[in-house]
Amino acid sequence: MSATAAKKPKIDGEKDGIGNGPDAAAQEAIEKIDEMQNEVDRLNEQASEEILKVEQKYVKLRWPLFQKRSALIEKIPNFWVTTFVNHPQISALLDEDDEDALHYLNKVEVQEFDDIKTGYTINFYFRDNPYFENDLISKEFHLNETGDPSSTSTPIKWKEGKDLTRRETQQNNAKNKRKHEEPESFFSWFNDPGDAGADELGEVIKDDIWPNPLQYYLVPEGELDDEEDEDEEDEEGLDDIDEDDEEDDDDEEDVEGDDED
Repeated sequence: MSATAAKKPKIDGEKDGIGNGPDAAAQEAIEKIDEMQNEVDRLNEQASEEILKVEQKYVKLRWPLFQKRSALIEKIPNFWVTTFVNHPQISALLDEDDEDALHYLNKVEVQEFDDIKTGYTINFYFRDNPYFENDLISKEFHLNETGDPSSTSTPIKWKEGKDLTRRETQQNNAKNKRKHEEPESFFSWFNDPGDAGADELGEVIKDDIWPNPLQYYLVPEGELDDEEDEDEEDEEGLDDIDEDDEEDDDDEEDVEGDDED
């Protein structure tokens, strides 16, 4: 039922529910429009339910292909770490330690719940590695009937001295290839329940990387280098502008000095 149905709209000139002339005709038209909107809303709700059924059908149809794809991916060395490093949003979250740990990642999969409206799970499968004991780390995203989001993660069993989420600040450490505003690890994401409804990393993996990871694995190295070169050129351009401004200021000071003489 629409909001207008709860309280009938009233036009100017109508008093105590009694209208006459053009005002009465307009009020009748408004009420009929409201009734039609209720019908449109009902059809929209029905369409959403049918679309959901179709989506659930094709989630099941795609799954065997994703399984076969995963088996092939496992034959490609460093597929997933390369994919993540080549992704512009995820690469910004990785430093060298994270990348090294992700070299042991040999399988990623996203499983949507049977009722896809209620959430999904992201699974990371690892080979034996020097960082943690887990061979599977998962993060689940849930949406309850009231629309409130939540998430749960597999506790990571870090090996002694290898907990990447407890590192000291390394902002000035030359070992860091990428700078962070905060010294957080990519793996901190598993410890952060956060607002699952606004979990950008989970959404990027589910909606962007998982449907077609090959597009990021195959990003040409030259393309990444070009982007870095453009950033450097932009910074150099800003430096040149600053230098020109300083030179202009010096010239002005010289002119003022000559005038005083």
